[in-house]
Amino acid sequence: MEDKIIIDGTHATMGRLGSFVAKQALLGKKVVIVNANEVVIVGKKEDIVSKYQILVKKGGSSQKGPRIIRTPERILKRVIRGMLPHKQMRGRDALNNIRCYNEIPAEFLEVKKIRAGKEKRGKFILLKELSRLLN
Repeated sequence: MEDKIIIDGTHATMGRLGSFVAKQALLGKKVVIVNANEVVIVGKKEDIVSKYQILVKKGGSSQKGPRIIRTPERILKRVIRGMLPHKQMRGRDALNNIRCYNEIPAEFLEVKKIRAGKEKRGKFILLKELSRLLN
């Protein structure tokens, strides 16, 4: 576990969390994000949901791509992918070093985690709520 960073995503802002994780992965560290469904997107709920609904409709028919995955951990990983040079080898390797989980797996229950966020005030939406509204 020497080069492994475990981050608790509860109340973390998605963009800030994503940029931190992308930088650490490019440095060669393995990053695990737990509680990805509790990550927050800051902004008006209606605007965020409509943006993602447009992306889902853009996907076309079920026979052709691109498919927009609607589970919270996959939405988060897709955001992180956008912050990496994923078409180059170093970006692909960095993306393979990132794991996202909706809950805390048994292997990480006793391990010390980095708390990434604090309680938010104002307008925001949780990833699990966004995922529920998209399905």
